[in-house]
Amino acid sequence: MTTKRIQYHRYGGPEVLRLEDFAPAPPGPGQVLVRVKAAAANPMDWKIRSGEMKVMTGRKFPRGVGHDFAGVVAAVGAGVTRLGVGDEVLGGTGLKAAGAFAEMVVAEENAVASKPASLSWEEAAVLPVVGLTAFQAMVGIGELCAGRAVFIHGCLGGVGRSAAQIALAHGASVAGSCRDTAMHEARELGIDPVVGFDVDTRKHPRRFDVVFDTAGTLPIGRAKALLKPGGRIIDINPTPARFLRSALPGPYRVLMGKANVADLDAVVRAAGEGLLRIPVARSVPLGEAIAALTELERHRAPTGGKLVITTD
Repeated sequence: MTTKRIQYHRYGGPEVLRLEDFAPAPPGPGQVLVRVKAAAANPMDWKIRSGEMKVMTGRKFPRGVGHDFAGVVAAVGAGVTRLGVGDEVLGGTGLKAAGAFAEMVVAEENAVASKPASLSWEEAAVLPVVGLTAFQAMVGIGELCAGRAVFIHGCLGGVGRSAAQIALAHGASVAGSCRDTAMHEARELGIDPVVGFDVDTRKHPRRFDVVFDTAGTLPIGRAKALLKPGGRIIDINPTPARFLRSALPGPYRVLMGKANVADLDAVVRAAGEGLLRIPVARSVPLGEAIAALTELERHRAPTGGKLVITTD
């Protein structure tokens, strides 16, 4: 079976992307083959394609692009019992596998959840990476509960917005930073106070149980100045130096979201109940996706939501 997939044959800029014929492998044990209806772009897609993460992703080509998807199960591998052919699902591929910007994709069963009927394909596709990362940061590392205080640096990005909604749903208070022109939007989400990216820590000394740096631009000294004793600083922008700092004693931890059915199901339930919403800024068909991905990477356009690629 030959389908279409966006892939590349060497690391580089968006100019290496090609829409080409591709024959997906049959699903192996514990895997499912999904006919993609929609897939969502994330910044890590171009970080991987550029070679920034090749220590983890390797040098085997061609490589597919994209991780978040929603679609219909077309086939299941041995041992898969939770999902069946025809099920509507959403999920994410592994870091090395990728390949969601395609007509068909193979994923591990433990990284796939049932899609609520209340969500469109586009609304479902934007959830897995940002929702899972935010949930594992807030509930896993942050151990959020009612009465805790959270500061989110970059509170209107995909992960930041998800983290804010998850924290608020758990009864925590949420403050955050964003660009000046978006502060009203952040306040409408329930974030208060809202400040600019150049955070003045003197106004909020040692106030927060969790400081979540989604943008990777909050200096560690400022993060510590915001943090209560015994709190956590969480970073989702992995580099060798940050992994090293994370391994040392102290409040700082680097997080890379990991596939976990229970966590993904919790994210999906929140979205199905209307407690978690990630806006879709633009939706394009697969044939126009490379141009849209290039525009997103080079000019950060569109703003205000996620870029989604559809196959219908």
